[in-house]
Amino acid sequence: MLRDNGFEKVKLFDAAASTMSALAGSGIEVMVAIPNDQLETMNDYDSAKKWVKRSVTRYLFNGGVDVKYVAVGNEPFLSSYNGSFLNTTLPALQNIQNALNEAGVGDKIKATVPLNADVYYASAVTPSSGRFRADIADLMTNIVEFLAKNSAPFTVNIYPFLSLYSDKSFPFDFAFFDGNAAPVVDGNIQYTNVFDANFDTLVSALAAVGHSAMPIIVGEVGWPTEGDINARAAYAQRFYGGLLRRIAAKDAKSIAPGNFERHWGIFRYDGQPKFAMDLSGQGGQSFLVPAKGVEYLPARWCVFNPATEDLSKLGESITYACTFSDCTALGYGSSCNGLDERGNASYAFNMFFQVQNQADESCYFGGLAMVTTQNASTGTCNFTVQIASAAVQATAASSVVALLSGVSVMLLLLFVL
Repeated sequence: MLRDNGFEKVKLFDAAASTMSALAGSGIEVMVAIPNDQLETMNDYDSAKKWVKRSVTRYLFNGGVDVKYVAVGNEPFLSSYNGSFLNTTLPALQNIQNALNEAGVGDKIKATVPLNADVYYASAVTPSSGRFRADIADLMTNIVEFLAKNSAPFTVNIYPFLSLYSDKSFPFDFAFFDGNAAPVVDGNIQYTNVFDANFDTLVSALAAVGHSAMPIIVGEVGWPTEGDINARAAYAQRFYGGLLRRIAAKDAKSIAPGNFERHWGIFRYDGQPKFAMDLSGQGGQSFLVPAKGVEYLPARWCVFNPATEDLSKLGESITYACTFSDCTALGYGSSCNGLDERGNASYAFNMFFQVQNQADESCYFGGLAMVTTQNASTGTCNFTVQIASAAVQATAASSVVALLSGVSVMLLLLFVL
């Protein structure tokens, strides 16, 4: 699917063997990653060397994986983490880059730290006043110095949607690229969108510590399609359309944060495009090429059992189902927000049922649920059917019954600006 649509780069959140093997021979440039919970382990140099050998150099054979970067953590300095990774990120970065250097690949593969845009701010409102956050200013300066020493890029994740999400008074049109917003004036520059303003704030912050020419990678950028009143496919299409036109013009310019966190991306869980999109940035309205050969589990859904009389455990059962699946579409402003209590129950039960690969015992809930072959989708609310993973197909072929949880890999566009 990635190759069919012309994707040339991909950012991963780990270095799982199954994912890396799938990317072997694809010609796609890859950023592999070390999750935040492994940063402390990487403070030991021997552990860092073993990780590099296991997750990077073993794939660097002819026809292997084109690894370009190693992401050391992901947004480890978010304010919501309360400083959990402040002491372990830089040592991990140093050890991984040094291990890459020792392995003889450090000239081609660079370690970097994907950071959220909250590590910097505009001290006087305008982008030209950009500075690194006061509580981590020294740490950020040390990280930037190390990146520069190793000719590595600064990686930032910029999400204009979050400006709307965190500030209800934020000017709506300023989150997009189509020039409908009142401009923010900074000297001779007029900013008509928050992405450009945010990006230039980072440039100013880097300049303030003596590295105005440091290359910058936008590691993540996007708009969610579910989980919030502003998380809609139409808005995502508007955002991506403007972003891609900007790139084509060569302009240099967990759900803790919100339910929308599970709904970024331009493809659905089954590899089908969410909306029309022209990756060339020319403004076309054709759909991307969907994933081929996708197989689904049988057309079965788990819904509320209308014959049930005792509803005393209904709320508890819904909570349980949503804890172990994804019910974010039921949230305020989302596509399934209009369901009644029994509709909510059906949605929750079905999500749990599909995550459990339609195991019969997963659609019971003390008699509150039942399996049906009639699609329970209604209006904008889609009741999904799980895809048949390779693991499920293999276990079915060998007549081994296994209960597998759904696993998803988020693939994001990687742009070097």
